[in-house]
This record gives sequence, C-alpha cells and structure tokens, in this order.
Amino acid sequence: MKVILSLGGSVLAPDLDAEQVAAHAAAIESLVDAGFEVGIVVGGGEVARDYIAAGRELGGNEVELDELGIAATRLNARLLIAALDTCTNPTPAEDYADAGEALNRGDVAIMGGVMAGQTTDAVAAALAEYVDADLLAYATSTDGVYDADPNEDPEAIRYTTMSPAELVELVVPMSRDAGSSAPVDLLAAKLIERAGMRAIVFDGTDPSNITDAVLNGSHTGTDVIPEGGEEPAEWITTE
Repeated sequence: MKVILSLGGSVLAPDLDAEQVAAHAAAIESLVDAGFEVGIVVGGGEVARDYIAAGRELGGNEVELDELGIAATRLNARLLIAALDTCTNPTPAEDYADAGEALNRGDVAIMGGVMAGQTTDAVAAALAEYVDADLLAYATSTDGVYDADPNEDPEAIRYTTMSPAELVELVVPMSRDAGSSAPVDLLAAKLIERAGMRAIVFDGTDPSNITDAVLNGSHTGTDVIPEGGEEPAEWITTE
C-alpha cells in the first residue's frame, strides 16, 4: 500500500521538540516495517508562521512570504530525515520527480514545500496523485474537517465522512494567505476531487494516531471517500 502522509509542522515539531520528532519518526518506521510505501510532506508550523509574520511586518509581498514558509518546511523535513533510521532521501526532495524516484528506490520520500502559492496541503495531494498513492493522510493538529474553525466556534461541526466534492464545496468560500493553518486548503481539495483519491484528516499530534489511522483506518477524524471508493485491502484484513 502506497501512502502519502502530510505531516503538519505544528504536529511534528512544536517548539522544536526533538523527542516529538523522534516519536513521529518511530511511527513512520512502523509503517515501513509493516510493508507500506511511504512518502511524507512536512509543513512549516509555528516556525514558518513566525518568519512569515516577521516578513510581513518588514513589508514582504506574498511570494516572498511563501518562500520563507517553504524554507521553514524544508528545515522541518531535515529534522525528520535526521530522526529516521530507515532509508530516505538525504535532503528534502524539491520536486515530485525526486520524491517519486525515492519511492521507486524503496526509500521513504520526504519533501517540504515546492513553490510559492502552494501550501504543503496541496503538495501532499499533488504528490499522492503523481505517484498514484492508495491513501492520502493529513496528520494535523485538528481532529478532522469542520464546517467552521473549532478554535473559534464551539458549535463547529466535525464531519466523519464526506466526498471529495463536498470537501471542495466546504472550502471554496475560504481565502488563504501565506501561513494559513487550515487542515486542508482549496487547491488540495480540488486535487483530491480530480484524482478521486481516498483521504483522511485526523489529529496526528500523538504519533500512535498515525499508525492507527494508516495501518487500519482507525481514527476519530474525517474520511474523504470518493464515489464508489473501497477501503484499502490492508484495512479489511486487520479488522
């Protein structure tokens, strides 16, 4: 089973906690040990947001701010590479071809951001489509997709399942600036819909949630299920 994991920077390295990075690396290694092909796209988290905020105060335009964010994602990706004991690309892949080649070698493919105007949400969706992944997993600091920001609206509703089209419809009204911390952005949603891919959005702050969600589909987040989509065979055999 080929899986692309979008690992939020705030999930992987809050406050640059080395123990948290190591714990997530161990969770990823457990997926590899179970026979999964794994590609990872790492977000920027607080490091990226801090640099973007400072750059905005200094008069940086949105492209310049995006470039700051991309640099932060690649720093976080390097932390994960350093923590992994399994084979991976020695530096973050800078495009989809490099990441795809790493997967073809049997390595864990790791990358951060790619280009201005594109979040790591979208990078993960594009990589999943590029390598024809069986599953796209978003490990975020929020336990699923909501109809409003749950940190601001206590009555926000969490979706347990939805179609890719419903995901697009939900996020279309939203606008994004550099440094957005939304679980899934509009471009990612549209790529998921275009590819008709199976995706999950869940709370990945506890590394064990990643293994549960990817290994057997057990999570408390949101399943994005394309029309006619079936559960991966690996999940069925573990039930």
